[in-house]
Amino acid sequence: MKNVIDTHYFINDGCIVHEIEKLTNMKDLSVIFDSQLSFLDHIQLKINKAYSILGLIKRNFIYMDKNTFINLYKSLVRPHLEYANSVWSPYKKVMLKPSRMCKKGQPN
Repeated sequence: MKNVIDTHYFINDGCIVHEIEKLTNMKDLSVIFDSQLSFLDHIQLKINKAYSILGLIKRNFIYMDKNTFINLYKSLVRPHLEYANSVWSPYKKVMLKPSRMCKKGQPN
């Protein structure tokens, strides 16, 4: 087990001292970073967004051919899964199943 050093940081503004709050996660360029650098929150958010858009496509475009669906999938769903993919690339088995399930929405 790792030893966690709990530190507090302050900014002295003349006669007032402000404590800097600790963050468990932060968002930068639409990528969510957590304190463990696991990116699970980011990955889950991207999977949920992709499912949401996939559901929207399936609900609103009921009568479409395969090529139309592929074009809609590639233009609306894939960008959410591929943005910052070096972070999003599932390198743990836990992350592989949800990403594969979302990609199954696209016909071969």
